[in-house]
Amino acid sequence: MARNCVARLAMALAASWAAAAPALAQATQTEEQERRGALLRNLPEWAAKRQFGQQTAAAPMAARSIGSYAKGCLAGASALAVDGQNWQVMRLSRNRNWGHPDLIRFLEGFARRAPGEAGWNGVLVGDISQPRGGPMLTGHASHQIGLDADLWLTPMPSRRLSNAERETMSATNVVRSDWMDVDPSVWTPNHTRIIRLAAKDDKVHRIFVNPAIKKALCREAGGDRAWLRTVRPMWGHNYHFHIRMGCPAGVGGCEEQDEPPEGDGCGAELDRWLAMQHKAIFGPKPPPGPKKPPPPPMSVDALPPMCREVLVAR
Repeated sequence: MARNCVARLAMALAASWAAAAPALAQATQTEEQERRGALLRNLPEWAAKRQFGQQTAAAPMAARSIGSYAKGCLAGASALAVDGQNWQVMRLSRNRNWGHPDLIRFLEGFARRAPGEAGWNGVLVGDISQPRGGPMLTGHASHQIGLDADLWLTPMPSRRLSNAERETMSATNVVRSDWMDVDPSVWTPNHTRIIRLAAKDDKVHRIFVNPAIKKALCREAGGDRAWLRTVRPMWGHNYHFHIRMGCPAGVGGCEEQDEPPEGDGCGAELDRWLAMQHKAIFGPKPPPGPKKPPPPPMSVDALPPMCREVLVAR
């Protein structure tokens, strides 16, 4: 009974994602601004996503990830430079290139390693976190404590992109049209190499990819399969892969995730993800009828108490 309820919930979430997530992930500057404007017109003042989503600078405090990945905030954030030798930040107008200093250092080092160790010219960086973390106005339940980063499944071009290009160009959808495998016309061995490079780093605790991408990684991993345990299937994530670091050592207040299940995750669990995703996208849709009202937004008071200090720090 419980398993059936979970399955129905998962399919409902997948259906909702199938309609909205690709548009949210790849929204242009104009689309993003329109969406933010509509949300702000209706959000109460006490909503955490309103309060944190309008912050423009980091809290001048010691660096600290506070709370959990989907319910927390970030003190003393560092901004990833918008241009590096081996990376470029995308969607600059979102101001989401902030993270815990440990994550920023990791991204800089990872980007430098990408050409030589993965054949990846450089990294296009999507959303990391807001200047003070917390819930975002649009997209992302997580990315709240500065330890998550989205890296596009499109290699960095050999030239500097203009600001306009960074706001409008789309990442590459690497998943086949039936959502059961990758698209062989765009997927390359270097996609496997770049994800494997991240997954084998001890500082990375999770990588989220679409179930179809996980299927390809399972097929192409070869004999060295231990890193596949870190790579987890998740709705969306067909344009980018999502890196998640563990909590920084020696600092309290950050809630670590449980370890991923043992094994490479390439068996029955993955088959279930693929089946649920396919059914949610292509299966029968529920009959039309009144929709349930959305739950109220998370309040600032629902976050860890220290997040209020982060919010008001000047």
